[in-house]
Amino acid sequence: MAVKRIAPLGFPWATQDPFLFCVHHEDFYPEGNADMGPDTSLAGRNLGNDFTIKDGFRMYHGETVPGFPAHPHRGFETVTIVRKGWVDHSDSLGAAGRFGEGDVQWMTAGKGVQHSELFPLLRQDKENPFELFQIWLNLPAKSKMVEPHFKMLWHDTIPEIIVKDDKGLSSEIAIIAGKWEDTSAPSPAPNSWAADDTHEVAIWTIKMPAGATLQLPVASAAAHRTLYFFKGEGLTINARSIPSYHLAEVEAEAPLTLHNSGAETAELLLLQGQPINEPVVQYGPFVMNTQQEIRQAMQEYQVTQFGGWPWSKPDPVHDKARGRFAQYADGTEETRP
Repeated sequence: MAVKRIAPLGFPWATQDPFLFCVHHEDFYPEGNADMGPDTSLAGRNLGNDFTIKDGFRMYHGETVPGFPAHPHRGFETVTIVRKGWVDHSDSLGAAGRFGEGDVQWMTAGKGVQHSELFPLLRQDKENPFELFQIWLNLPAKSKMVEPHFKMLWHDTIPEIIVKDDKGLSSEIAIIAGKWEDTSAPSPAPNSWAADDTHEVAIWTIKMPAGATLQLPVASAAAHRTLYFFKGEGLTINARSIPSYHLAEVEAEAPLTLHNSGAETAELLLLQGQPINEPVVQYGPFVMNTQQEIRQAMQEYQVTQFGGWPWSKPDPVHDKARGRFAQYADGTEETRP
């Protein structure tokens, strides 16, 4: 019984402790306009709350540029994997950044932060396809009130390994957190549950060509492991068929053999980790251990706005000509081509 449960992928995707939430956004944005929004009519959309795919895309909570204007978080972490397109980050600490095309942002909300995540459409001469995962990773009670922090895992620092099967077919695995045999991911944010290797946190994306077979390294029986089969036609795990766009909760300690039985490339996301095993009380963007702590979070946000909002509007985007960068709250900055 290596496969414990199979279920369709809903919205959001179901997760296991220590994870709280996972969404997969894929949008096919048209050419951008001068404001970095879609160069097409937005008529007929429920702007400000546009989650219905129309003409191949959604605006989410954005009204000019797609995305999520300023909103608060407390008590957990966000791991944002941008596979296609770009995200402009701005937060209540004055930090900012632009990342995408394989980059990952790891943000510890801790005691509270506001941030915006806008998806600028930088190209005016061609379409702007966009794809991301956002994963919420819980924090234990001892870490819920740490100082907010974000770290960039630039795509050139994320290990991608190639594993060939007996037929010579090559599967590709990106190691965003944890390790695959002797290959380790970049260090996560310092107060993360994932920062302690004994917690066995792993976040991998897996791409398998048609007909390929892949054996996963095992973890301990204490770890929770979920595989999300989000692209492709056919997949088996230890010869058990997994329908397309389904998840499989599996035994982390069991040897697992994946086989792409379809005619198309199969893509999967793996989330793994030992559970925190503490009460989870959630109210929207606040995740604490008790109802009293939730009430306190709401009261503090009303009074302090978690540091206020230093930007001129709730949905800031950066200069169109700017490349990938991260500007941190301490004033340091990183840039990438």
